[in-house]
Amino acid sequence: MPLVKIFSRSSLRKPIPLQALQSHLCQIWNTKPDTTKLILTRVEDWTDESFSEDVYVDIRAMARPERTRQAVLDGVRQVQEAFKKHNLIANVRLETYDNQNYFHLPPPIIS
Repeated sequence: MPLVKIFSRSSLRKPIPLQALQSHLCQIWNTKPDTTKLILTRVEDWTDESFSEDVYVDIRAMARPERTRQAVLDGVRQVQEAFKKHNLIANVRLETYDNQNYFHLPPPIIS
């Protein structure tokens, strides 16, 4: 279940189309929308580095055999391109986790 946290400054006036970006990311990582969660957080400010990004993208995904270092680096580049298609400069980081150390408790389904 990739979790994609997108941070932008509150002052950013460019649109951040979550549904369209989710679609791109599902294609890149070969996942489904119900397992690929995008969360947008607008922040007052962040420390400047040598980058002039519009968004900081923090991805957490399960480690899999096919997600080799090169495959992940290629995917991260594709994520940057997906944001670029929407006129957004993205600073992207990705961290993988071991499935044995992953726990998730979704809320109960209310019918």
